Amino acid sequence: MLIDDDRNTIAVAIYRGIQNITPLPLLTKSYPEIELEDSYHIQNKVVTMFEQAGSQVRGYKIGLTSRAIQDLVGGKDPNFGRLLDHMFVEENSELDRSNWLTPVAECELGFVLKDQLAGPDISIEDVINATDFVVPAIEIADFRVARTAGIDVRDITADIGAAGGVVIGKTPVLLRDIDICAVNTTLVINGEARAKGASDQVMGNPLSTVAWLANKLHELGRTLEPGDIILSGAMLAAQPIEAGDTVLARFDHGLGDIQLRFK
Repeated sequence: MLIDDDRNTIAVAIYRGIQNITPLPLLTKSYPEIELEDSYHIQNKVVTMFEQAGSQVRGYKIGLTSRAIQDLVGGKDPNFGRLLDHMFVEENSELDRSNWLTPVAECELGFVLKDQLAGPDISIEDVINATDFVVPAIEIADFRVARTAGIDVRDITADIGAAGGVVIGKTPVLLRDIDICAVNTTLVINGEARAKGASDQVMGNPLSTVAWLANKLHELGRTLEPGDIILSGAMLAAQPIEAGDTVLARFDHGLGDIQLRFK
C-alpha cells in the first residue's frame, strides 16, 4: 500500500501526462508496493484535478471484461475508469492522431441510465429496469502509463482505465427491442474488416458488467446516477489507430454505424 504523498505524486504525473501527451513508466515498476486500492484512489485524484479545471464526469467505461485479458494483466475482475465530458467527440469527426499516444479503437455498447443504481447486490434485472436505452459506441483507449510488457491492472486503473475518447452513435435502442447478448459488430479500418465480435464476449452478458460496476462503486462509496453513460466492455479485440485512418464501427440489431477519421 502506498502512502498518500506517493498517491498524490502519481496522480499529478498522470494528469500532466494526459495534458502533455507524454508517457509514464510503469507504476508497478516504480512503486512495486502499489495495490489496486491505491490505483482507484489515484484515479479519483486525477479525475478531481480535471473537475477542478472545468471538466465533468459523464459516465464510466468498464475494462478487462474477458478472462483472457484479466489473466494477461494479473486481474481476476473487470476494472473501470471514469469518462469526462471532454473525451466525447461527435461521430464523423476528424480527429488529430497526435492528441493520443498509443490509441486503439474498440466497439462497445453504451447503457444510458434513467434511474439510480446503488449497490450492493445489484442484479441484471435491476440494470434492465434502470436503463433508459442502449447506444452503439467506439471507445478510443489510450495508455499514458506505458503500454509495455509487464503492464497490469494496477497501472491501467490508475490511468483512468486508459480512457481516451468516446464516440456515441445516434441510434438509441430500447432493451426490449434487442437481444442484448446477441449484438454483432465489425470494426472496419480503411475499408478493411479488422475485427469482429459480439456482445456475449463481454462477460457472457454486458448487463453483468454494468451490475458489477454498480456493486464495485458501492464498495467505493459511489453510485450510478440517472443520465450516466456506461460503456459495458469491448466486444472485439482492440485495433491500433494511425494517422490517416478512417474508422467505421458497424453494429446490427438496428444500432447502425459510427464513423470517424484521424489526420
